[in-house]
Amino acid sequence: MNPRLTEAKYVRDYILHLRFSDGTEGDVDLSQELEGEIFEPLKERAFFKTFTVSPGLHTVTWPNGADFAPEFLYQKVQISA
Repeated sequence: MNPRLTEAKYVRDYILHLRFSDGTEGDVDLSQELEGEIFEPLKERAFFKTFTVSPGLHTVTWPNGADFAPEFLYQKVQISA
């Protein structure tokens, strides 16, 4: 199964509430995932909040090109449930 992210909402800090096309949803804390050059700018909370849901990639993306694989996010939602 290829999870498709359909909705993402900012909750607080580095936490997003995610909903997938199969109805799976939950909060994901990405604070521990912001390592590496592409993710460095996301540590600035104002920039972190600039995410969008890409209809082509079916995941959250940021203006600098950062994104997380939808499979990774889906797994994190399932773990946090």
